[in-house]
This record gives sequence, structure tokens and C-alpha cells, in this order.
Amino acid sequence: MAPAPGEPGPSPHSGRPSELIGQQIAGYRIEDEIGRGGMAVVYRAKDLRLDRTVALKLLAPELARNDTFRQRFTHESRVAAAIEHPHIVPVFEAGETDGVLYIAMRYVPGRDLRHLLDHAGPLSVGAALRIATQVASALDAAHDHGLVHRDVKPGNILVAKGTDSDHPEHAYLTDFGLTKKSLSLTGFTTVGQFVGTLDYVAPEQISGRPVDGRCDVYSLACVVYETLAGGPPFQRDDDIALLWAHQYDEPPRLTEKRPGVAALDGVLAQALAKSPDDRYGSCLQFTAALRAAATGSAAPGHAPTRVDRHVVGAPVAPGAPPGPPRWARPVFRGLAG
Repeated sequence: MAPAPGEPGPSPHSGRPSELIGQQIAGYRIEDEIGRGGMAVVYRAKDLRLDRTVALKLLAPELARNDTFRQRFTHESRVAAAIEHPHIVPVFEAGETDGVLYIAMRYVPGRDLRHLLDHAGPLSVGAALRIATQVASALDAAHDHGLVHRDVKPGNILVAKGTDSDHPEHAYLTDFGLTKKSLSLTGFTTVGQFVGTLDYVAPEQISGRPVDGRCDVYSLACVVYETLAGGPPFQRDDDIALLWAHQYDEPPRLTEKRPGVAALDGVLAQALAKSPDDRYGSCLQFTAALRAAATGSAAPGHAPTRVDRHVVGAPVAPGAPPGPPRWARPVFRGLAG
């Protein structure tokens, strides 16, 4: 039964997310669940004050009392609200009510890239490059604010209908909940813990080395590879093998999965380089090189560039140890457990 007008509904901590449908939180009436991740659940909700539909993100109930996750969630609202960009989902409001952390964002009709790939398979080269370029511009804008996304993946890329035949898709980058200010790397994660999704995680994230915007270049390259090949570049039977592959194995050529795009192999290989110093200096440099390769045009100025304004600390070349390196042992033990 719904609560009486003006009477608060059950707390998100008190039951399953489905029990929140129809309830009110901070002036928003929850209508439907539209997505979830390891840290939060996203609902379609009605802003009762402005009579508009929003995406309302709530900290996952089991994590709401964890100070570390609460800090990350609060940080997300500040990060996203600080950047005005056509390909970053705008934030309307963020706060806390009755112990519940929430963030209200623009509701973007459409599907995320994960859903599109799962249901339609690989994209055309043109569509993949259009989406990648839009996401790249959003990432570079975040990097210009000293922010690194750290979790670029298909599930964090929303794809809405575009404006015309020349722009059939409009992509939005979302979920800055795992970002960090480049000069504030401590206080959000415990020692030995990395943030990201294993299919798209950069080698320096796995090793715990300092990261900069070039880790997003790597993750975006993994996404681009998947949009064209139907799967991420590294596919292994278990998490330990997948971590090892990102760290030491050469990425497969795209043409092994999709013949006819040999011109893109070299660009993807550079973006997927193990050392950040060997990658493109920005996400837009990477996508410009992709477009130039796909069209056969020249793309000047795309040699690997160290982007000092984004660098948090000097990455160290990973090398190739005979066995699991010392830094990897706690990560591998955690995954194996």
C-alpha cells in the first residue's frame, strides 16, 4: 500500500529495490528501475516539484552505510555537476535524505551501448566511430577538469536518438561514481584495490600505479574493439587470466574477428599499449586516428604524447616477470577468494 500524501515511504534500506516503486524520496516519485551496478541503483522518477522525468540514482542499500562508498557517491555528484558538456549526462540535484544518498540526473531515453551490442551485435564502422568520438570528447572534457573516469565501458555509455541523418546517435557518458580528482588519489580506495571493470581495465589500474587520462584511452579502445568485433579484446576463462592478459598479452588484431578493417589494427594496437607513454595522448587523438585510418586520410600529430597536465605520477613500464609480480599477488588472492 502506498503511503498517505506527505507521509514518507519505506527507506531503501528496508527492502528490495522493487518495493520502492511508487514511493517518494526527496521530492521524487519512483516509477521504475532502469539500471543497476555494484554501487547504486538507477530509477526513472518524477520530479514532483518541476513535473519532469529524471533518472534518480540511489546508493545500493547494502553499501549505504559504508563510508568509502558514500564518499564516492557524493564525489560523483560534484564531478558530474562541475562539467557542462553535450555528451555528459547533466546533474540536476544531489543530496541526502533520511540517510539515503541520491543524485537526480537528466533522463535519457534510449538504451546503453551494452544493451545495443547484446541485442544487435557489432556496429557498422561508421556508427562505432561516431559513438566513440562523442565519448572521447566527453572524456577529454573530464580530463581537462583534472578528472579520470576509470570505468569506461558499454554500460556507462547511453545512446539516444540523434538530431538528423548526419548525427543518427547521441551518446552520453555517465556514471562518474568511480572517478577521482587527479591530485586526490587517496582516501577513496583501500590499499591494493583498483577501480574499474575487468574487460576494460588499463594495466596501470591493475598494478595500482598512478593513473591519468590515458587509462581512459585504453578503456575506450577496448570498447571500440568490442563495438566492431562483438567482444572485448581479451577474453579469458577466469578473472586472474584476464588481469594477466591486460597486463602482459598482446591484444589480438581486430581483423582476426572482423576482416576488412586492417587499417584500424595499428591504431587500436597503439591505444591498447601496455605503457601509457606509448598510447595516444588524448581520447580525441585516438578517435581522430581511427577515423583517418578508416577513411584513408592523413591524421597528423598522433604520435604518443605524455600529457603532463593529466599525469598524477610517473607510470612505470610493466616488464614481463617470470611469475605473478609482487604487486599482483594481493589482487590475485582477492579474486581467487
